[in-house]
Amino acid sequence: MFNEREIAMIISGIGETLQMTLLSTVFGYILGLPLGILLTVTARDGIRSNSFVYKIIDVIVNIFRSIPFLILMILVIPLTRKIVGTSIGAEAAIVPLTIAAAPYIARMVESSLKEVDHGVIEAAQSMGAGVWEIVYKVLLPEARTSLAVNATIATTTILGYSAMSGACGGGGLGDIAIRYGYQRWQPNMLIVTVVLLVILAQLIQMIGMFISRKIDRRRVG
Repeated sequence: MFNEREIAMIISGIGETLQMTLLSTVFGYILGLPLGILLTVTARDGIRSNSFVYKIIDVIVNIFRSIPFLILMILVIPLTRKIVGTSIGAEAAIVPLTIAAAPYIARMVESSLKEVDHGVIEAAQSMGAGVWEIVYKVLLPEARTSLAVNATIATTTILGYSAMSGACGGGGLGDIAIRYGYQRWQPNMLIVTVVLLVILAQLIQMIGMFISRKIDRRRVG
């Protein structure tokens, strides 16, 4: 069905897709986690309410979340070239993937942290805990299961974005699907890349759910 060159290309595509997805998720959390925490802390009912700071971050997050990924990828080409030195390939795709992931992650972090019982927060405040002490010792630990679930969702979403990046020379399975499956009309290549993307998404989902169950201290047994 496939010759050695095509098999090697598919294997390389899997590696590039995982590289883009995992690194973009990590970098996305480096940017998005602090933003999500700030959104939670400075919200109207937050532990350090600040409407000015909240509105600024809220607007920035909403703007970047509103830009379709393919358009965002084109818009940040100059930035990508400055950081990576090129605008094509798997490494270059990590830049727009990270920028697209960060605001999405920020909202998911905000959602997870807002699920924490206010009674627990009030108890920490009554014992004299500071803002960041509450964040790191109360909010994040209490929301860890929800954070793990949302991290799984974020990773699978970024996986989908990585496939779309193939339309702009991003590399990985998406690039193979477009260049060979669509442009050269090789249905077998298109089907295989789609199947592999589905398998990767399922594996990420399974691993994420396994981790979330392990760290969920509410589970009995």
